[in-house]
Amino acid sequence: MVFDNINFIDEFGKEQKLEFNNFYCVDCMKVLKLIPDKSIDLCIVDPPYGIGADKMTLGNGKRELHRGNWDSKPPNKDYFKELFRVSKNQIIWGANHFISKMPIDSSCWIFWDKGTGDNDFADGELAWTSFDTVVKKKFISWVGANAKEKNEKDRIHITQKPIALYTWLLNNYAHKGDKILDTHVGSASSLIACHRLGFEYIGFELDTDYYNLAQERLEAEKAQMTFFD
Repeated sequence: MVFDNINFIDEFGKEQKLEFNNFYCVDCMKVLKLIPDKSIDLCIVDPPYGIGADKMTLGNGKRELHRGNWDSKPPNKDYFKELFRVSKNQIIWGANHFISKMPIDSSCWIFWDKGTGDNDFADGELAWTSFDTVVKKKFISWVGANAKEKNEKDRIHITQKPIALYTWLLNNYAHKGDKILDTHVGSASSLIACHRLGFEYIGFELDTDYYNLAQERLEAEKAQMTFFD
């Protein structure tokens, strides 16, 4: 076991032990500093961009999701220092919004082409990676993704990304046996993709409301897969 006696108190005041294939409601910085160097193979994270996404509405502007104040500013340099310390490789969504905080440059960025331009969001999003490969573009339409992931009304997070996108990332950048960390789980799409593909994972989410919604979504996925096993 990588983690020996790493314990912490979560946002519900409950003592937790850090173990793989678990999802915790906690400030990621509280736990990151306890994780040994390079004990995570790949971090796939989608931290706050600091662009006010928490003030946006979904779709035609008539539907609002849980608000909060989670996108008022991007993570500080200490977050990236810890992220790079604990992991061997990283994929960081939205890094173009806080590139000055990144410790190193990259030759490989990923562009997610959403294939839709009729809402409050950009037509695509960028992710910084630590991999020494060419820039990659992945087209996954939210319309097509929603056909598989139910529909828009089932989205639980304003910046939610499709499970199919995380599945593509894992298939292209992770290797069998890799351990995955997501410090800002949000909707749990990343953890669901890990579960489907058999990757061990750890997830953190600070917001208690989002945590409860994401945990429910993750457990529903696990129950469905168990039913069909």
